[in-house]
This record gives sequence, C-alpha cells and structure tokens, in this order.
Amino acid sequence: MAAGGRAAEQPAELSHYVVARPIYSEPGFQEENERRPPLPPTLRERAQAACRCSRKRAFQIAKSFLPILEWLPNYRAKEWLISDIISGVSTGLVATLQGLAYALLVAVPVGYGLYSAFFPILTYFFLGTSRHISVGPFPVVSLMVGSVVLSMAPDEHFLIESINSTGTNATGTLIDTESRDAQRVLIASTLTFLVGILQVIFGVLQIGFIVRYLADPLVGGFTTAAAFQVLVSQLKIVLNISTKNYNGVLSIIYTLIETFEKIGTTNIADLIAGLLTIFVCMVVKELNDRFKHKIPIPIPIEVIVTIVATGISYAADLEKKYNAGIVKSIPRGFLPPEPPKVSLFSQMIAASFSIAIVAYAIAVSVGKVYATKYDYAIDGNQEFIAFGISNIFSGAFSCFVATTALSRTAVQESTGGKTQVAGIISAGIVLISIVALGKLLEPLQKSVLAAVVIANLKGMFMQVFDVPRLWRQNKVDAMIWVFTCIASIVLGLDLGLLAGLLFGLLTVVLRVQFPSWGGFGNIPGTDIYKKVKDYKNVIEPEGVKILKFASPIFYANIDGLKSSLKSTVGFDAVKVYNKRLKALRKIQKLIKKGKLKATKNGIISEPGINNEAFETDEDPEDNQDLQVPTKEVEIQVDWNSELPVKVNIPKVPIHSLILDFGAVTFLDIVAVRSIKTIIKEFERIDVRVYFASYQDNLISQLERSAFFDDTVRKDMFFLTVHDAVLYIRNQMTYSDNKDPIFEKIALMQESKEPIEFTETSRPGDELDVQEEAMRRLAS
Repeated sequence: MAAGGRAAEQPAELSHYVVARPIYSEPGFQEENERRPPLPPTLRERAQAACRCSRKRAFQIAKSFLPILEWLPNYRAKEWLISDIISGVSTGLVATLQGLAYALLVAVPVGYGLYSAFFPILTYFFLGTSRHISVGPFPVVSLMVGSVVLSMAPDEHFLIESINSTGTNATGTLIDTESRDAQRVLIASTLTFLVGILQVIFGVLQIGFIVRYLADPLVGGFTTAAAFQVLVSQLKIVLNISTKNYNGVLSIIYTLIETFEKIGTTNIADLIAGLLTIFVCMVVKELNDRFKHKIPIPIPIEVIVTIVATGISYAADLEKKYNAGIVKSIPRGFLPPEPPKVSLFSQMIAASFSIAIVAYAIAVSVGKVYATKYDYAIDGNQEFIAFGISNIFSGAFSCFVATTALSRTAVQESTGGKTQVAGIISAGIVLISIVALGKLLEPLQKSVLAAVVIANLKGMFMQVFDVPRLWRQNKVDAMIWVFTCIASIVLGLDLGLLAGLLFGLLTVVLRVQFPSWGGFGNIPGTDIYKKVKDYKNVIEPEGVKILKFASPIFYANIDGLKSSLKSTVGFDAVKVYNKRLKALRKIQKLIKKGKLKATKNGIISEPGINNEAFETDEDPEDNQDLQVPTKEVEIQVDWNSELPVKVNIPKVPIHSLILDFGAVTFLDIVAVRSIKTIIKEFERIDVRVYFASYQDNLISQLERSAFFDDTVRKDMFFLTVHDAVLYIRNQMTYSDNKDPIFEKIALMQESKEPIEFTETSRPGDELDVQEEAMRRLAS
C-alpha cells in the first residue's frame, strides 16, 4: 500500500518528458555526430589471432572440445554422488527395457538395442555439454532408421525354397532370418556411421544454427506423426500378425489395411499381454506425474512389468502352449567392431541427412530445457560433434542411431541426476544386462516390449491438444503443425519432414512478400505516430501521407510496396502524370486554334469566341508521344481545379509523402532502383518524398548502389517521422510567405519562334466573367 501510495503521489511532471533538439536530417545529424569508422582487422591480424597459441588458449580449446574438463574438476562428490548413483541405476533399468523395445522399430534383433543403449553414453560422457540428457535410442529416430533398413533389406530379398515336411516333392518358400537379420544389422550400423560423419561435419563447420529452421510447431507435428507411425508399426507386434514391410508414400495406410485384413489371426495371449502392459504402464505413469512431489523416485513400471511378464511367460510356457512370440535369444557379451559397408553410403545419404538433423534437434531441444532450468549453457556445435563421434563409435559396434529419449531423460533428472556421472552409471546397468542378465529375458513376449513402446508415446500424442491453442495464438503456426503432421503420415517421415520444412519456409516468404503496412498519423501533442485505421484520435498532417512498410524490401515484394503506396495516397502517380500531359496537349491544340490564349497569368479564352475546349476524354492515352521536347512557357496551373479541357485528371491532395523505413532491414538492387523510380514519379507531380526512421546500414547500402544523385539527396532522409513532419511544416510555412513558383508546362509548337504572350491592359472592372474564372483557375 505504501508503495502504491507513493506511486499515486508522484508529481505529474515526472510522468512526462520534454525534449528540445534540432530537426535532424541525415546530413545534419552526421555533421553534429561524427560516425565511428569501422576498423576491420587485416588479413595478417586475423592470421595472427587464429595462430596465436598460449597455455591459457590451449586449455580453453581443450575444454571446448572436451567439456568434461570444465565440469568434472568442479564435481561436488559429497553432494551429488549419491543422487547420481540413484539416478543412474533408475535410468539404466529404463534404458535396458527401452533399448530392447526400440530395436523392434529398427527391425533388428532386440539384443542390438542393448548395445545402442550402452556405447553412445561412453563417448558423450566426455564430449557432451548437457549434464542431464540420457543418451540412447529414441522411438522417432529408431523408426526413421527402421524405414531405411526395411527398404534396403525387405523380407522378399531373403526367400529360400524349402522341401515340404510331408516328404512329397512339393516345395515352399521360407525367410532366411539369419541372413536377413545380419544384413539389417549391417545396414543399421552403416547408417549410424554415416549419420555420425555428417554430424561431425556439421559441428566442425559451425552450422549448429540449422536446427533453428525446425520450428516448434514443425517439430510438434512431425513427432506426433512419428508417434502415429510407431503405433502402427507396433500394433502388428502386439497382435502377433505378420504383414509385408511397406515403405514410401502411403506406406502407413497400406500397413493398416493389411493389419485389419489379417486381424482374425491375432494371437490372444500376445494381445492380452500387450493390452495389460499398456494399461498398467499408462496408469502408473499418470500416478508418477500426479504425485511426483510426494514420490521421491518414480516407480520404474516398465522394469516391473517386464520382470513379471518374463516370469509368467517362462512359468506358463506361452510360446509352446499358445504360440506366443518371444524374444528367444539375446546375445551375451559384445561383438567385435566391424567397419561400415561404404558401398551402401550412396543409397542412404538422403535419409541419413534428415536423421542426423532430427536426432540432433531432439537432443538439443531437450537439453536446452534442462540447461535453462539449472542455469548452464549448451554449445550447439559441440553437441553436433559429441553426437557425431558417439554415432561413429557406436556404428562400429553394430548399434543404431543415438539421440535422447524424453521419458528416459525425465527419469534421470527427476531421480536426482546432477551430471553425466548418472549417465555413465546407467551405462553400467546396461552393461550388466548385456553380460549377465540377457539370458533371463529370452522368454519375454515381444508384445510386452511393443506395449512398452506404445505406452511411452503418450506425451507425443498429447501434443495434438496444442493445435487449438496454436490456432488462437497464431494461425500460421497451427497450419505448419497440421501440414507437417499430415505430410509425415502420408509421405513418410523423411519426405514429410522435408515437406514441413519447405512449407514453414514458404509461410515466412509469404509473410515477407505480403507484409503489414498502413497509413500513419500523429497522436496530437506528441511525436507518436500510429495507424490511422486503428485509433480514433489519430490525425494525418495536412497535405502529408505517411506509409510504414513492415518488411525488408526486395524483388519479391516490391510490387506490394507500389500497391500499398497507391492505396495510401489514393492515386497512381504515373497515371496522374500521363493525364496531365494529355491535358496539356489538348490545351496546346486549342491555343493554336485561337480558342485559348496562354498568358503569364494563366490560360484564358478570347471573348466572343465559343469555347470548344471542353472536349470529351475519348482519345486513347499514348505515352510515347508525351515526352516531345518543346519550348517552355511559365504559367500557373492548379491541377486540382476544373480545367478548360475534359480530361479526367485524378486529384493530388498531398504535397509530401513520408516512407517510414523503421522495419526495413535490407534492400536488394531491384528495390533500390524501384524506390528511386518511385521518387522521380512523385517528384514529377510535385509531391516530395521523404524517408524516416531508417537504419544506418541502409544508408551505406544505398551509397554502394549509386542511389544518391542531384535529384535524390541525403537531406530527404530524417531520423524520425516527426523530424520529417516538422521539416515539411516549416518548408510549407516558408513557401507560403513567398511568391508561388510557376510550373513550367511544355507547349508543342510547330514554329521555332518563341511564343508571344498577349498582354491584356483592360481595367479590372471590364474583365468578363469567363476570363475572371480562368484567372482564378490559373492562380
């Protein structure tokens, strides 16, 4: 209350300000305020700076490449170690189950999912800048890898003939699963290696900014579509239905159709196990979210369900009694490293590019959330290098592409994880599973793993509820979300992402090409200018139009600038000029016929002669014959009055035009030329053009483009709109106190002799009414 009272008692003069300064044009401001010249470093100075080496600089470079040197010496073991151990154990259990489950998305044996949950963490521990993300498989990226694997190694490539078991000569076809799985593992690991190479290149070239083009609505629509793709791909595993592997456009539709066609062959045991797993996991996850402030450690429901399901499958012997699909075999230990098959690079380069970008974007976006929460920074380019090296290293050990999983990272953070020490401990838990516990999970039903994947998609499906909010806030962003989602479902994830990206860029181009603009006016008693149509008390300065064009001006929107100019001023400057020239030609013809006379005081008709000057405006405009060099006669013409010829000349109610360039960040050469033409078009009809609120870089750009000359000068540029308005007002006041300036009108003459003016010496009281009217017209 005291503070409010003091604010209420604040003197009125403290809520206003008064500034007294000169009216600044560009030359006047530069004369009083000397610009600081830029001093770019020379090539030698740049080379010296780049090659300079010291102990401190070497240590900084080492820390930038190995961020562990930055945070590990400052590790608070007494405060953080226990939390990291608890977090690492919890995250490791979840990572083990998710690794097995996400291997199904890649279409490789589930054991290779454990490798993918282990190896990437080892390198990221040293190279990564995020302290909280859990590195490993992610369903969206795994599905993108799986689509490449299935397209390059479909079941049809591994069909073998088999002799009928009845002993007859009839033969059938079987799938050589051993050869197929080996080839798919090779493709997945080769793709991982190539993705890692691309990510390292992006990091070295410092192009981490590329992820900025993946806007939040685009990522939201893409991940929601990917979640739908994951759901469809796991549905057939939950039902234990065998379908063809479709890829490309409409592949998800074909998969759904075939799944429902074969739904009669569903394995009931797998279906029940899958549905129960989905229900239990989603219920417990909801409880974890709702009571996260009361539960110190989230319930690891995936681990519990997996252990229970494995025990039930083993005890009930579900494989033999109900033909349930189980994991069957998980390799124990590690496979020796193998080089990638370089010959496959050309077939997967396009897909690897999109996978590299998506994997990086997901990891960085999740990492930035926690970096902001815990007040530290993430280096985007170093993250590219960290994930790139992790994927290169992992690809040599038969892994698939690593990024981070939202749910797994949330577990690591919510259980108290402080640094990547929790990550390395989670890798130790996965290591134990690989070495010792893998054999115990062999009776586990695949439908349970697929159900675990589906249960983890809830967060991505909930993004659908963002669309109504986006529509209320920004309809363009909502359209990007919907378009990307539909395109990714129909075209596939790789083409859908590209289509969404292009659509997003198209919306930016369209918004720049058709920007907002409007005529501005003055708030009385202030130097504030607002849109005339938006405020009731805005007043346009008399004889002045102010146009603000809120966009950079370039070749694509220069026509929009011209159109907005016509709408703001209410006429077409070129058309006005041509109409005036046409009227002058008619006047010249009538003068030749003696029906009008040109005098120093204007154009008058001879008394007693029928004035036929009021001719209809039926002649077509011929712009080619208007610019004929002729003699000049100084007379006065008021173009806004009724002329002695019937030519429909648009009225020009203004004498000045101000272009507010406060939102113009750059001009291309087409815009520079067009603006110069616009200035000359308005100057021809006695409308002065001024520029206000421009940015300094525009002046330099205009100078380089040879914009300024004798007609277009720098004194047309003013620091603010109010400076320009006050200058125009002063100029008009000054010109009103002087004799009017005669306009020079070219009259075409056949004779080379100068035109003789007829001086009328009649007294004023003898002037007839018509001549008096013509004199008023000419004044």
